[in-house]
Formats: sequence, C-alpha cells, structure tokens
Amino acid sequence: MKTIKSGLAALLFFTSSFALGQQVRSADINTAGQSIYDSTCATCHNNPEATKSPPVDTLKRMGPRAVSYALTNGKMKVQAANLSATDIDNVVSYLSAAADIDNSWIAAHSCDAPRANVSTGTPTIGQWGFDPHNNRRLTAAQAGLTTADMGKLELAWALGFPQTANMRAQPVVVGNTMYISIVDSGQLFALDISGDSPCVQWVYEHDVPLRTALGYHTLPDGRHVLVFADNAAHVLMMDAVTTEVLWTATVKVTSVSNVTAMPVLFEDKVFVPISSGELNMGAAPEYECCTSHGAVVALNAADGERLWVYHTMEAAKPTTVSKVGTQQYGPSGAPIWTAAAIDEKRRLIYVGTGENTSAPATDTSDAILAIRMDDGSLAWKYQTTPNDIFLTGCMNTPDGPNCPPASSINKDWDFGAGLMLATKADGSQLVMAGQKNGVVWALNPDNGEMVWNTKIGGGGAMGGVHWGMAFDGNTIFAANNMSTGPTADEVSPGLYALDINTGNFVWKYLHQPDCSGNRQQEIRSCGTNFGMSAATLLVDGAVVQGANDGFIKVFDTKSGEPIFTFDTARSFETTNGVKAHGGAIDNATVVAANGMLFVQSGYGLMGVPGNVLLAFKPKP
Repeated sequence: MKTIKSGLAALLFFTSSFALGQQVRSADINTAGQSIYDSTCATCHNNPEATKSPPVDTLKRMGPRAVSYALTNGKMKVQAANLSATDIDNVVSYLSAAADIDNSWIAAHSCDAPRANVSTGTPTIGQWGFDPHNNRRLTAAQAGLTTADMGKLELAWALGFPQTANMRAQPVVVGNTMYISIVDSGQLFALDISGDSPCVQWVYEHDVPLRTALGYHTLPDGRHVLVFADNAAHVLMMDAVTTEVLWTATVKVTSVSNVTAMPVLFEDKVFVPISSGELNMGAAPEYECCTSHGAVVALNAADGERLWVYHTMEAAKPTTVSKVGTQQYGPSGAPIWTAAAIDEKRRLIYVGTGENTSAPATDTSDAILAIRMDDGSLAWKYQTTPNDIFLTGCMNTPDGPNCPPASSINKDWDFGAGLMLATKADGSQLVMAGQKNGVVWALNPDNGEMVWNTKIGGGGAMGGVHWGMAFDGNTIFAANNMSTGPTADEVSPGLYALDINTGNFVWKYLHQPDCSGNRQQEIRSCGTNFGMSAATLLVDGAVVQGANDGFIKVFDTKSGEPIFTFDTARSFETTNGVKAHGGAIDNATVVAANGMLFVQSGYGLMGVPGNVLLAFKPKP
C-alpha cells in the first residue's frame, strides 16, 4: 500500500496555520474560538433548518482541513473576512477539539498480495448515471444481484473513516477495486472489496477538500484514469493504477466558481459544469452581490487545456448601491449543479440550472439547457420557473441589503438532479429533469418543447427532487425531499413511480417519521427530517432509496412494496477499528456491484453527520 501526497501546494495554500496532519482529540475547549463562533457563526449554524447551514455538530466532525478551508478559501470566507489568522486558528481549534483524525488504521489495513494490485477493465460503476444517458440502472448481471437477492440483504461489514461528517461522493467500482473519496479529509482511497473485509490498496491525500463524484475511463492509449474535482475548482485526471496526476486544470469562470457535479469524459473532451459558492456569501451586508454565474467548461481530455466555455449569462455589471452603501451587481446566478447527460446522436449535453442570485433575473435560471458538445453553443433552453432570485442567507434575514426584491418569487427552485436522456420502448427519447419545486419534466430532445410534467410533491429550498432519478425503460422513479421553511409549499417526502409515456403515477410511497426505540437519541431530528434527497438506484427489478433519517429502503419496481429496510443511523463495529456512526443518506452514495449493495451513511448538510461505508450481501 502506498500513500501519495498531492502536489497542489504551490497552487493553493491555507491562510490558517493550524496543523492539519496531527491527531486532534482534546477535552480542552478553546474559549477564544468558542466566543468567535458564538458571535460570528452561531446565528446560522445553530439554526440549520432555517438557514440551510450545516449544524454545529456537523462542523465538529469535519476535521480541521475542511473547516480551515471553508473559512479561508471556501463558502465561509466572506463571513470570516474580518477574522485574523489567529482568530481562524482558534475557531478551527474549537470546532475540531473532539475530531478524530487518527489515520494509523490505514497502514494496519493495507492489502497483502495478491489483493494489493487494483483491478482494471470495464467498470460496474464508472460515471454518475452508470451510462452516458444517466439512467442510473444496473442489470442483475452488472450488479451480481437479483430482485430476490435485494429482499434478503444483511450487513456484511462496515468501514469507518475519521475526520469526516459527509459521505457525499459516489464511488467507482472496477472489478474488486472500489475508488472512494472522503471529501472532508481530502483523501481518495483504492480499496479491495473482495473477501470478508476490505483492505487499502492505495490512498491519495489532497491538499484541499475534495468535492465531486469520481469518473473512471480508459484512454486511447489504454491507460485507466480517474477524473474528479476538488473544492477549489481544480479538475484532476489521475492514473488509477499508479496515482500519477496526469494533469490539473483550473476551471473557474469567476472568483467564486465551484464544481459540484462530476466532470464527464466523453470522446476527447471532459465536460465540467460550474456552480458557485456565492449563494451563501451574497447575503452578507458588506458583500458586493453578486458577480458569479454558471457555465460548462470543456477541457481537452489529453492535457486539460480549455477548449470552450458556455456561460449561462453575460458578465455581471454594476447596478445599484444597497441601502448600506455597498455596490451591487447583476445579472448573476444560474449555477449548474447537475451532472451532464450525453446525447451522442444529437451531439448535445443536457444540464439544469439554478436560481439567479441578484437582479435582473435571466431566462437561463431554473432552466434546462441543451448545449452543443462540439463548440459549446446553445441549441435550446426551456425555463421552467422565471424570476427566482434567491440567497441562502436571506432565509434568516430577509430584509438584508442584498436580499431579493419583492418582485422575485424567492423560492430556490433550481435543478440539482442530474438530467437524463430516456429511451422509450418505441425508440423515441425524452429529456427528463427533476426540479426542487417537486416537478418532474419531460422534454422533446429535438427542440426542448415540453411533453409532460408531473408534480410529485412539495417543493422548496430543501424540497423537491435533489440528486437524481432512475429509469427502467418504462417507469421513471423520483424521490422527493422534505420541504420546510419559508420557501416550502407542502411536506410530502417519498418515492414516486411515473409512467414514461404520460407522467401518470404508477405508485407512490410516502415516507413517514420513525422515532421508535432509541432513534430519538441516535437522530434528534427523526420526527422532522425524514425526506428522501439521495439519488435513486435501480438494480434488476428493485429500486433503492436512501433517506435523510438514515433508512435505506428497497422496493419492488412493479408494486412499490418495500422488500428491505435497514436503519443506518446508529453506531457500527467496523473492520478497521475506527469509531463510526451512520446518519443521513444523501447525494449519490448508494451503488451495487460484485453481489453487494454499498451504502455511504452520513451527510452533515442534512443535519445528520456520519462516517461509515456499509456493505450488504444476500443471506444464504
């Protein structure tokens, strides 16, 4: 087993001098840091449901690397702008006092021969939607699991990871190797998942937190590579065998650009959707809001050179001066959170956009876009929700100087779920998109005209369809998350099956709160945070869905009847001895391969942090 250190230190550095490499576990409280936290951070992080902020319990589990980066270069740098380096050190020390970042388990669980060498070849899980169209469907042969198997699963093993609160990145599975990134700690592991327990083949340690799901590809020269992005908007292509970083590209189009969706390699280009951290920064009264916008950057797969950029709008210009005298800018926003779906027939990529963050509103926000993959020009757009100007911080202080004008619907009804190209039984195709207003849309891929739309449930800033739907050739499966706070229109979390031809409901499952037994102690929000935000997965004739309250559920695709349920929001005895606890299941963290179902449990943004990878296998 080998440990590789990132070489990005020359490109990016922390202003905080906090020692990131040491084990931190102390009963002492940094009172100076606590005081700064209380005056600067507590308003949002002690009110997470109202502000869409990670709760303080999540911050305390993230580890010093992630907290330091957020304050110096990440989402919180505006809020921390008036803090000195010493102040930041104290806040990091306070929040990380109980964090476990002891990595001694890695050497103790390194693979012996012949398990030490990574597998190569065709991946079972190699990209966001498992295929270029993002259908998120695995056959029984691909997964090594039948529908019957999915109904009789049992826990095979659990693996814990220190210094993280967020298990948020979809892994890659190739043969017996799983590549998995632990985003908060900046670590990327190659694990052998054969046998009775996993072992470490190699670990790559990055200088900054990681961000996206992993993609796996084979280059024309036969080299097997991983493609992913970090929290500083660097896209990396790495040799999956040697861990050599072949190239690194900075893809920012504005100073606060970010990458949330997995970069997609198709043919000779890597397509990178560009999001933004300004949604969180813009509400600060002294902040000159707002100048960022979404984009798609196309990189040359051979060397990372930028080939073209599609911008969701023109560059922001000065508009007015706020009531506190701060210059304001616009238009801004329409970030792209969604993984691109590839349409090789029409030579298009499909993405969805988010809200505007300052006036004037544009016709590319809360929209579905078809972009020509050869030159980055726009083929068509379909805006579903006009005039949605929104800033996260304004949920808590709606009268702030940068907050949206009264004319805005102020809903945050963006597209976060990866778009899909669905091929029906007659060979015709639809572009499918799930929105945070709880609506599933079907569009004609030739011209962007709407074919049907169905509202499956309540929408809102934390509601609607979040990460991804699944399609089995006849039925679309879409999960709906909790809808709370001032942007919500109703509360109806659950899983919904829709007929691909009409959008009519085939069946519905409404998820109910469960605070039975000791769940109230394990997950304090069990009665209020039970939505279904995670991306949906199909395995043979079973549909798999994770929930914010820690449940993983498996349903029969035809009847909608639950055939397996497991509560992950609890402590686990792990194979590597790391203390581990499950939490919310979110993002695209559930996959199947090699006759096993793999579940990453813990997502601090949903208020229920965790740090465990679970493997399930069918009972004999």
